[in-house]
Amino acid sequence: MAQAAQKVDVFVWEGTDKKGNKTKGEASGSNIALVKAQLRKQGVNPTKVRKKPKPLFGTGKKKITPFDIAVFTRQMATMMKAGVPLVQSFDIVADGLEHPALRDLVLEIKNDVAAGNNFAGALKKHPRHFDDLFCNLIDSGEKSGALETMLDRVATYLEKTETLKKKVKKAMTYPIAVLVVAFIVTGILLVKVVPQFQDLFQGFGADLPAFTLFVIQISEVMQEWWFIVLISIIAIGLAFREARLRSDKFSDAVDGWILKAPIVGDILYKSAVARYARVLSTTFAAGVPLVDALESVAGATGNAVFSKAVYKIRDEVSAGTQLQFSMKSSGIFPALAVQLTAIGEESGALDNMLEKVADHYEAEVDDAVDNLTALMEPLIMSVLGVLIGGLIVAMYLPIFQLGQVV
Repeated sequence: MAQAAQKVDVFVWEGTDKKGNKTKGEASGSNIALVKAQLRKQGVNPTKVRKKPKPLFGTGKKKITPFDIAVFTRQMATMMKAGVPLVQSFDIVADGLEHPALRDLVLEIKNDVAAGNNFAGALKKHPRHFDDLFCNLIDSGEKSGALETMLDRVATYLEKTETLKKKVKKAMTYPIAVLVVAFIVTGILLVKVVPQFQDLFQGFGADLPAFTLFVIQISEVMQEWWFIVLISIIAIGLAFREARLRSDKFSDAVDGWILKAPIVGDILYKSAVARYARVLSTTFAAGVPLVDALESVAGATGNAVFSKAVYKIRDEVSAGTQLQFSMKSSGIFPALAVQLTAIGEESGALDNMLEKVADHYEAEVDDAVDNLTALMEPLIMSVLGVLIGGLIVAMYLPIFQLGQVV
């Protein structure tokens, strides 16, 4: 029976090198004796080794992101391709990592593998960082004796996927952030600045322009109810999030609406197609049967509409229907994706053609994000001009009219 993996701690050490120069640093290991032995192998004579104290508040460690996992996978693929044994590859990769939490994770996996577990089994103990798709692909690579090739494929898949996610986030985050700031500034002007002008206007003894009266009325409502408005906005946001988490029907409806949204919907649609093609290409190239590959793809598309379509395609393919016909009958995939899939099935190069589909739609997303950014800049400036400029005009309009009367 394989031994249980030992807990890995971080130790701070001081010592001298081969030339007698003082040196210090950090090392990971299960105990002080093991750390000292590792340091001696590296030509360091340790004089002091102690466990690194934990910070008073929190763990002091950054979270491990999917991009960090992509970096780890790429480095492991590089080590394996260079002919470095698997356990030694873990040590080399861990020594080069500056992310403490990721380094600890890598060393935990190494200890599991060194204790007799396979790579995929060690990864499955960390479901927060390695999903079923990742573990199944690594398991397939181990069983086929092509682990280094599979690591390279998985690394490429993760890098492409994370790049695509960043592009989509860029398209969504920038305009939302600017508009939120614009509305906050507008709210502050309505609550704090407009009342000062209102006091000034009371001494005019003349009727105010309709536009100015309208802004003053909005300001009075905001002054009296701003706290309720703020609470309501936060409550609506929290309710929306909880509804998406708790109600599959509501979440599916939102996913469908998002795909139909102008401009942004097209970007999310193309990114879902690209993700479908990328995952299916990677899994099918790894030797996973098409039906099983579609099972993995369904959970990786990131959209309920595509997920349901892929499950339906999986059922049809398992009944003997060709993939191209199932994709076409679903009515959700673009003609180009269906045509390239048909060519791939007929030529026996389905994984290569799906990779071309993924590359094409990833490039489409990239262009769409660039175009959206260029389009949003003047649009955002227009919104800012209407909101803030409109308030300024409304406040100064009575002063201009008074100047004309004088």
